[in-house]
Amino acid sequence: MNRGSWTIEVHGLTKVFDSVAAVSDLDFTVSPGTVTAFLGPNGAGKTTTMRMLLGLVTPTSGRATIGGLRYAELPRPAATVGAVLDTSGFHPDHTARDHLGVYARLGGFARSRVDEVMDLTGVTPFARRTTRALSTGMRRRLHLATALLGDPRVLLLDEPGNGLDPEGIAWLRGFLRRFAAEDRTVLISSHVLSEVEQSAERVVVIDRGRLIAAGAVADLYGEAAVRVRSPQAGSLIAVLLTAHGGAVRVTDLGPDTVRVHGLTTAAIAADAAAHGIPLHEITPERPTLEQAFLHLTGHDQGDVS
Repeated sequence: MNRGSWTIEVHGLTKVFDSVAAVSDLDFTVSPGTVTAFLGPNGAGKTTTMRMLLGLVTPTSGRATIGGLRYAELPRPAATVGAVLDTSGFHPDHTARDHLGVYARLGGFARSRVDEVMDLTGVTPFARRTTRALSTGMRRRLHLATALLGDPRVLLLDEPGNGLDPEGIAWLRGFLRRFAAEDRTVLISSHVLSEVEQSAERVVVIDRGRLIAAGAVADLYGEAAVRVRSPQAGSLIAVLLTAHGGAVRVTDLGPDTVRVHGLTTAAIAADAAAHGIPLHEITPERPTLEQAFLHLTGHDQGDVS
């Protein structure tokens, strides 16, 4: 298979439930080789979209394909796509190893894969515990191990970091990057935007079922700015506007402090030095992914969680 074989493609995807459009004319692509984060407020349509990708929900119109095929058309779906959308589904009296053994048999996977995925996901230390005794983080690892039994080329994960401790989150971040680096396709839905910022290279943002933005994470941040503090802030503003005109925008942040858009720290420092204006602080500011997300969706802070 070539690099683009397992690209996820969504074209005109629409799902209407009882006259309510959960997803509306959605278009995006997820390519192998990178981790792509699927973002949106609660109720935006992320889970419905992922369920349509897996054939669990039938689209009202449009297509959702993996490698050009609908999920049901894939020759061995479970060996091509690993997915975790639901955190239930454990028999309370089965051990973690038992659970994986059952799913290995159902999928027609080699028994040796059970030990391999347990080692890969950190399940081995609690392999003999019953699933009823597992913590939330352990359950997350076991779900991921289950999804990996078929050595899939594609991973679809809904909130994979929920319940993981800081060590587990760092491990997951590294795992997803390594998985994608093998020319595999990774799509993760998450509300933990600070973590997405560290683990994903690309994002797809939807709101109310419609596409808001798609592309590289860095492209979402918008215009960078520089925070400057000077006892001659007024003079600095006049110098910058005179020298650069419409290319620069300055916001007054209060006594002696301004935010400058359109210039680098080096350019501001050079202009200040040329006119003998002292600078007490000059700090580049980059919007966070959370700020970019809130700006794109128009939602308040409370709508993120």
